[in-house]
Amino acid sequence: MPPPSTLPTRVLIVHDSPTVRASLRRTLASDPQLRVIGELESAQSLVDAVGRLAPDVVVMDVVMPEVDGYQATRALMASRPTPIVLVSQVVDPSDASVALEAIRAGALAIVDPPPPPADAARSFRRESFLALVRSAANAHPSRASASHGAPIARVRSMRRAARVIGIVASAGGPAALSSLLEQLPQRGFPPLLVVQHLAKGFSDGLARWLAASGHPVSVGGAGERPEQGHVYVAPDDRHLGLTSDARIAISDEPPVGLFRPSGTWMLRSLARTLGADAGAVVLTGMGDDGAAGARVLRDRGGEIVAQDEASSVVFGMPQATIACGAANEVLSLRAIAQWIVDKRGGEP
Repeated sequence: MPPPSTLPTRVLIVHDSPTVRASLRRTLASDPQLRVIGELESAQSLVDAVGRLAPDVVVMDVVMPEVDGYQATRALMASRPTPIVLVSQVVDPSDASVALEAIRAGALAIVDPPPPPADAARSFRRESFLALVRSAANAHPSRASASHGAPIARVRSMRRAARVIGIVASAGGPAALSSLLEQLPQRGFPPLLVVQHLAKGFSDGLARWLAASGHPVSVGGAGERPEQGHVYVAPDDRHLGLTSDARIAISDEPPVGLFRPSGTWMLRSLARTLGADAGAVVLTGMGDDGAAGARVLRDRGGEIVAQDEASSVVFGMPQATIACGAANEVLSLRAIAQWIVDKRGGEP
């Protein structure tokens, strides 16, 4: 028997259209790292099917009769948390309200259905979908709502005041950001610059959603002076950082890796402008965005925190930050909130 790391990712398809199920099956079967282990035409029996088949990932439609994808996701997360990728040809995954509803329910992502393997012109979209499904197998959705107390490790604790803190997040990030802000006192923390990887058109909706925490949250605007207790979200398809005089910078420079906005771009900007007077937090997410920027910032004297594995839905980005030696501390989500409060005192 091959070692566990070489076993294909087991995928369960849930969709009420036989045509779409067949297309999804062919697309997933085109990747040797994925294996379809079952198909459902209704989400009514999803919880039982997951208990019986033990898939690594569920790929599910949003709009279905009787039980829709959101309801089914909530039910599954309450009983058998399993990574879910929602697909839809009816609702627009780039619509912020749609994406936020999927995240609230517990889905890892919501995307358009992939083009079939015969559609060579849209092969990039198909490969992106397959990469998402493969990556989803490493997610731990039960951690999104888990409560964690003390940090699992303390590498170094300078507890220096910060003028600005940059936060980088991807998969699992919106829920982590919401939880983090709910734990922070009103205005009792440095300005937060946030890079969250999500679809275009999402930034305004994310800002409104995070503002439910009671804190001032807005999409960052070029030239603004960051204020204590305020949160600034990167705008769609633009980098977010600081200018040489510590005002908000918005840039259309090329993506860093695949990302614009990029966490690495932002943290390099903080390193150039503030150096040791800046801090950074790398939250849950796939890949390694933010790690290289965090290393630069730490080399300039800034303090870096990586979210711990026990509270990360996906440990990829924090793990990359730790692996490159950038993290001063590795903390639970709850402990990160206290770390941010401890950094107050610097002038933006």
